[in-house]
Amino acid sequence: MSGEMVNIAKSQTKRGNFKTNTMSDNQQVNRKRLLWAGFVAILAAGVGFGIRGGIFANWASDFGFSGAQLGAIGGGGFTGFCFGIMIGGVVVDKIGYGKLVFVAFLCHVLSAFVTFGATAGQSTETAYNFLFWGMFLFAFANGTLEAVANPLVSTLFPENRTHYLNILHASWPLGMIFGGMVGWFLGTGESALDWKTQLAFYLVPTIVYGVMFMGQKFPKSEASEKGLKMGEMFKDVGLMGGAVVAYMLYLFFSGTFAPMFDEGSSAPQILATFIGLGTLFWIGKITNFAPGHWLIFVLFITHALVGAVELGTDGWMQNITGAILDEKQGKILFVITSLGMFLLRFCAHFIEKKLGLNPISLLFASAVIACIGLNAVAAINSFGPAIGAVLIYSIGKTFFWPTMLAVVGDRFPATGAVAMSLMGGIGMMSAGLIGSAGLGYFKDRYAVDELKTEDAALYEEWQSAGDESKFLIFESVQAIDPKRLEDTKKLGKDERSEAEQTVVDADIRGNRRTLKTDSLIPATMAVIYLLLIFYFKSTGGYKAVKIDEA
Repeated sequence: MSGEMVNIAKSQTKRGNFKTNTMSDNQQVNRKRLLWAGFVAILAAGVGFGIRGGIFANWASDFGFSGAQLGAIGGGGFTGFCFGIMIGGVVVDKIGYGKLVFVAFLCHVLSAFVTFGATAGQSTETAYNFLFWGMFLFAFANGTLEAVANPLVSTLFPENRTHYLNILHASWPLGMIFGGMVGWFLGTGESALDWKTQLAFYLVPTIVYGVMFMGQKFPKSEASEKGLKMGEMFKDVGLMGGAVVAYMLYLFFSGTFAPMFDEGSSAPQILATFIGLGTLFWIGKITNFAPGHWLIFVLFITHALVGAVELGTDGWMQNITGAILDEKQGKILFVITSLGMFLLRFCAHFIEKKLGLNPISLLFASAVIACIGLNAVAAINSFGPAIGAVLIYSIGKTFFWPTMLAVVGDRFPATGAVAMSLMGGIGMMSAGLIGSAGLGYFKDRYAVDELKTEDAALYEEWQSAGDESKFLIFESVQAIDPKRLEDTKKLGKDERSEAEQTVVDADIRGNRRTLKTDSLIPATMAVIYLLLIFYFKSTGGYKAVKIDEA
């Protein structure tokens, strides 16, 4: 297989461009078109994500959602991804890449119609359901596409996975740039378009990637090419990696089932436990209850932190910076962050080869910089310094996701698409259940704490009449009325009363504390990566392995 892959580079057109490449005796693959088709597919996901992050304020104003509710809706935009990529990663070699791409395309289109079902005047519950499940379908499509794109690029470019996976995922921040610019130019001011019109723009790259994938042939992973069975692909994941998957499924389903039962009922937790343990038992059964490799276990847990700090933070960044400064500046800063991320992902090869950083060292440096960047963003007071702060954060978060995927591809080739897809699913699920939801909760909690400290009576006047904000084991809190707060923010400082300004200032201080709390996640990641550096140094250094070597 490896010899065939090397020979791909020799199959070029007269112009020097890749056209078709022999992956096996009976299959020809246009690897250049497949790479860029995957690029556009993830671009569509980024456009949708960028636009949705910018219309949270619209949803809060139209439907009266709390920060926790908005975070939960944003969470649907991650958890659906997990199911798409996990299911897709398991079945991709059985049903084929082309069929998965078709399923993703249909879900992308369908998600728009479901989301557009939310209209002003509906009950909060009805609007919440439309928006959550619209987000879920959108994310499911994104996950299904990544179940195709990640193992596909890893297979097409086995000698330089870090570089090409970073190129593939450069499309994500580029999509967020386009999505952020839609909000910047079309979502603010007197001539602002309604949020549904803004959101419809993500359908353009959706159509493009559908056309680019149409009629293409695909390679198989090294594991599939060697005829490994499902149990063999899951063996390195085993019970330890399966336990991480099971826990994330428990968190998702316990939250999903909760609205179906009376408050205080234990039924959601029981059902969620059954699903989580059932998944773990299935993995155990097909692997003869193999414990799995400890490194995959560590990588799965670490990628959960990656999802929480990268994507969870991205979902709130323009909202938080917009609250500290103003709405338009928040959108501009989001675009700047995404632009930095887009450009830097093309530099992974230079950093790895020219600077001599292996993937683990690159991840360690990224975690340290991300921690510094989040604390810098928390301290911003004006637009100029804010640009520098978000760029530091952008540098830190840039290489997390694709480089983690490259490590799995390098170290565990026998897992095929399975481990890579499961890890991607864990990351996205964590982004929704821990990152996005957690930041929404802490925004509510810290704003309340600050307002209570400043003027407890004023908090009683401004507290929301809706559901309490909740997150995992943390104490629930009654948020500040989100609709009233957003309406107040739209007023100029000279138009606000003293009480209104006090509430806005408390919200700003709460946002700063939220980012400082968020910075603890990359700090933890830095410790993990440092320990892995010591481990690989003790074993002769980091290197990619082949199935026969593994």
